[in-house]
Amino acid sequence: MFVGITNSPRDYAWGSPTAIADLLGTTPSGGPEAELWLGTHPGSPSRLVDRDGTLVDVVHERLPYLLKVLAAASPLSLQAHPTMDQAAAGFARENALGIPLDAAERNYKDAFHKPELIYALSDGFRALCGFRPAHAIASTVERMIAAAPGDSALNGFSDRLGTDDDIRAAFGWLVAGGDDVQELIAATVDAASGLDGDNFRLVGELAAAYPGDPGIVVSLMLNLVTLRRGEVLYLPAGNIHAYVEGLGIELMAASDNVLRGGLTPKHVDVPELLSVLDFTPVDVPYLDPVEPAPGVAVYSPGLPDFALAVVTADAAYDIGGDGIALCTAGSFTIAGAHGSAAVSRGESVFVTADEGTLAISGDGELFIAGPGARG
Repeated sequence: MFVGITNSPRDYAWGSPTAIADLLGTTPSGGPEAELWLGTHPGSPSRLVDRDGTLVDVVHERLPYLLKVLAAASPLSLQAHPTMDQAAAGFARENALGIPLDAAERNYKDAFHKPELIYALSDGFRALCGFRPAHAIASTVERMIAAAPGDSALNGFSDRLGTDDDIRAAFGWLVAGGDDVQELIAATVDAASGLDGDNFRLVGELAAAYPGDPGIVVSLMLNLVTLRRGEVLYLPAGNIHAYVEGLGIELMAASDNVLRGGLTPKHVDVPELLSVLDFTPVDVPYLDPVEPAPGVAVYSPGLPDFALAVVTADAAYDIGGDGIALCTAGSFTIAGAHGSAAVSRGESVFVTADEGTLAISGDGELFIAGPGARG
């Protein structure tokens, strides 16, 4: 079965007023358009094109993934997501404490993990993702010390970064806040303003958007990456990250569990965040595709929840379950065992698993979300 679906973008304040409309050929709303959700998530289930109702009326259950078009005009919050075990335990614990699901201090809205990937649609998509080694962080701080010799706050922070084992304590001290942290934030913003480099320019941007927020300094502890169009990041449980700017396709497990770590006015639960984060330094977590056939690139982190296929030419592709296809350029015909659908730029369709291997013809760009690794 093929079912046309659509939705309206979410109007979060950090969204771009034009990027999603420009991509999909739609009319801008006039306000920020941050995320277009395609799936069965109750926060914004996809609407049916040919009749009243939502995709939930067709699927009758929650898909394990959520496909989004994301357009960030300003930085999102620093955040991390729990493992499946952490989510189950946290959800049960907060339920037992009687914390309402919509409470500001609630960390766990469900019992599931929330790994995600982001496919850059814009050249220059910027993101913070994972901790850098202590020596690299210290080197950055030393550049600021050289620009502000004798600054006690900067020197004190450098002293906290002896080895990789010190990253956890340094981060915990930062996000807990306090007068000493505010002194460091002010010194960091001042010193960075006179230095060249992407990390230092970002400090200025974050200070303008979130004055006095510890995340300004935390950003110097993290990998800052600028993606070219078509590059993909995979952000597993425990990876601290924040999208800074750009347009992309995001695919994630369908969970609401977010532990925030700064660059936000929302609740930051420092002890719980520290229990979830992985402080092991990592390289930029690029995800490379496999190409099962010409014109098809599949990005799969090896989880059962989701995989993303990008189709640019005639191809055969087996989603392996219920899927969602979104056309961002050109037009395609998708044919399965029982039916077919035509999609053009800005259109999306839900495809049931019983359609089997799909015969896809056309030219342009077609994103297909579906379940991931099986067996």
